[in-house]
Formats: sequence, C-alpha cells, structure tokens
Amino acid sequence: MSSLEPVLNFESLAFPWKGLDPFLFCVHHDDRYPRANAHLGPDASLQGRDLGNDFAGKDGWRMYHGKEVPGFPQHPHRGFETVTVVRRGLIDHTDSLGAAARYGEGDAQWLTAGRGILHSEMFPLLNQDAPNPLELFQIWINLPRADKLVDPHFTMLWDHAIPREVARDASGRSTCVSLFAGKLGMKAPPSPPPHSWASRADSDVAIWTLKMESGATWTLPAAQVGTVRTLYFFAGHSMRFEGREIPAGQRVSLRPDRAVVLENGPETAELLLLQGKPIGEPVVQYGPFVMTSREEIAQTLEEYRQTEFGGWKWPNPEPLNPAGETRFARYADGRIERPIPTSP
Repeated sequence: MSSLEPVLNFESLAFPWKGLDPFLFCVHHDDRYPRANAHLGPDASLQGRDLGNDFAGKDGWRMYHGKEVPGFPQHPHRGFETVTVVRRGLIDHTDSLGAAARYGEGDAQWLTAGRGILHSEMFPLLNQDAPNPLELFQIWINLPRADKLVDPHFTMLWDHAIPREVARDASGRSTCVSLFAGKLGMKAPPSPPPHSWASRADSDVAIWTLKMESGATWTLPAAQVGTVRTLYFFAGHSMRFEGREIPAGQRVSLRPDRAVVLENGPETAELLLLQGKPIGEPVVQYGPFVMTSREEIAQTLEEYRQTEFGGWKWPNPEPLNPAGETRFARYADGRIERPIPTSP
C-alpha cells in the first residue's frame, strides 16, 4: 500500500466505538422504546430484564441503569469531557452544581467534568400514543493534565444553532454535514467550553455527522498535518473511499492531510467524523475517572469518598422534569436558556 493511501486502516465497529487521542471512545445508543406509561417509562413489562444493568437490548431497547425510566442515574465524572449529540428523543440532565436541562431532537450538550461532577442522564418517554425512539452519540474527549481539575462547565448547542452544510454533486445528490465542532468552509459551530481541548485553535478538533444520499459523491477536505482523523461508518450499505470500497459498520482511519472523495453506495449512508491533534499524555482510566497516573486515580477516589464532588442536591438519584416541560437549560447561576422554536 502506498504511503499516500488515504485509508490507513479500517476495522469493524464494536461497543463502545474505539476512540483515538484526543478522543477516548464513542457510544451510539439507538433504542426503539415503546409508548410511554404515566411515569415517563416504557408501557411494557420489565420482567426478564436485569434492572439496574440492562444492556441486553431485549425487544430493541434497554433500561441501562434506570429502574423505571431508562437512562443513567446519578454518577460521577472527572478529568475529561462528554459531548452528547441527541438525534432523536430527549435527555433530562441534572447535576451536583444544581443545573438541570431537557434537550434532544437535534440538540447537543458539551460538558467539561474537570475536577469532578455528579450528574444524571435520564431518557424520559413522553408519548403515550406512539413509540418513543431514542438515538444519541456520547463522545468522551480527554482533557490535558493542565486542565483536568478546572471547574465543571457545560454548554448547550441547540439544534437551531448547529450549522449544516448541504452539498450537491454533479448528479444533484446531496450530502448534509452537521457541525458540532470544527469549521467547514465559512461555517463554524458555537464555541466549546473554555477549557476544552477543542477550544485551542491549533487542536484541529472536529465533530461532524454526515448523511449521504444513495449514490452521492462528496469530498472530505484535508485537515492539518499531525491530526488524527476517524470516520465511523455506522449506517448504510457500502461506499468507496477514494476508490476503495468499504462496507458499513466500520471504523475508518484516514490520512489527515489529504482530501478524500467519498462515493456512497446503494443506500443512504451516515457517518460520524472525529478528528483532532493528539494530547499525547498518559491515559489512566478507572471507570468514570480519567487521569494521567495511578496516583491521581487514587487521589480522585479518596476525594470522591470524602466530598462526592459537592454532593447531590436532588431528592433522588434519577430526577425527571415534568412531562409537559419543553427543551431548556437552567445553569448553576440560575440563568435559563431555551432554544429558538423552529418553523413548522
């Protein structure tokens, strides 16, 4: 293989999707929840499920760590960031800073855990008359040692503020690129949190989703030398990467400094792009804590035992917003933010 070959390697996607520095990994949740009951949970029997740790996917959906409503009750993080992109469905967020949110249907949340935060991520099911599909990516991005103990912070990227570039090839077939981080041409998304690795101008971080019509052709522009670039081809049939055919369900590593012509196959294709300059520091992970040494992990565990990162301010470990609540974010300082309504 030529050293200039744009495809460096590819391998089948496994759960979770493997990340390359500065990314730790990505989880793709895709659950076909049934209609809701009066408690915002699934109107279906939960018998046969390992409640509290339900990842089996029985009937096409999971409760995860939820007992009545699916999701992830109160849990800690330290030393990294999460970017949660909700393509369908909703998430109810609460945290140890006193902040809360309901977001989804195209929104994203960028959370810097920093020195430590407790949060809950529950998946309320609101529709009692029809199914409640949920699909999201949660992407973990590392923080450099210098920023691992910064104050926690989150930023909302509402659907209306996320730039989307729609390109059409010579045959009129479209490719839609949604930008959650990183510029494409003259379009740029809202800024990431201030201490994010992505906030550094030379980090070349990009988080994009691509949706290509069947038979569409689009050229992925080159990135900077030294950037690590990965495409997760998670939906479709097959496509050609600069002439090399690759089936769906693959993680494809690309040379960053070459533009790559993507030619889609017979089905609509969807891909996630993660790219960035590596942080290049040791990564020592213990569950929800990501530091640079075993000693730092031991210190983190002791601090969490003593302080619980400020403690939990909510009446139970999996709080929910009222069923009638619309999308919003209430920050720790009391400021409330809502997305701009989109036209019907």
